[in-house]
Amino acid sequence: MIDILSLWLPILIASVIVFVVSAVIHMVLPYHKSDFRKLPDEDAALDALGKLSIPPGDYMFPSTGGDMSLMRSEEFKDKVRKGPVGMLTVFPPAPDGNPSSMGVQLTQWFFYCVIVSIFAAYVAGRALGPGAEYLQVHRFAGCTAFVAYALADWQRSIWYNQPWSTTLKNTFDGLVYGLLTGGTFGWLWPS
Repeated sequence: MIDILSLWLPILIASVIVFVVSAVIHMVLPYHKSDFRKLPDEDAALDALGKLSIPPGDYMFPSTGGDMSLMRSEEFKDKVRKGPVGMLTVFPPAPDGNPSSMGVQLTQWFFYCVIVSIFAAYVAGRALGPGAEYLQVHRFAGCTAFVAYALADWQRSIWYNQPWSTTLKNTFDGLVYGLLTGGTFGWLWPS
């Protein structure tokens, strides 16, 4: 066993590497450009939604407002039959008009990378001792990181109709992040 505090260096280095590679994947490589489609007649949709002054949050429509018994009502069933049926996430407006001001999200993503690396360190540190072979360390740390980065996204396809193509692309990203995390831990594992 290895104390998790003695793995601080691979935790931080793996987090930085994943953070940088994820930026390259999303800003340089083209395969995520098709993850979100444009609304037909976007201007009319934005005008209609803007008039509603919807506060930031997640919405489902039609909705029962949490009263599941309403799902059996004919009025609700008619709304579902008529459509549209969907979910909507509303973000706060960008006061500077720059939709790419993502400082808060990037900070949260980095802290998430650190948390994933901490769990990878915990699992590998409990399973292996000092001087463990590179591939053993890679297996435990990499698998733990892959699970954290990739598998939770599958729920979005199962429950929220996220296209499976998007989920599979995100799973591939998670595999890359897991391999990088495992490689970093294997490289920096205490002897």
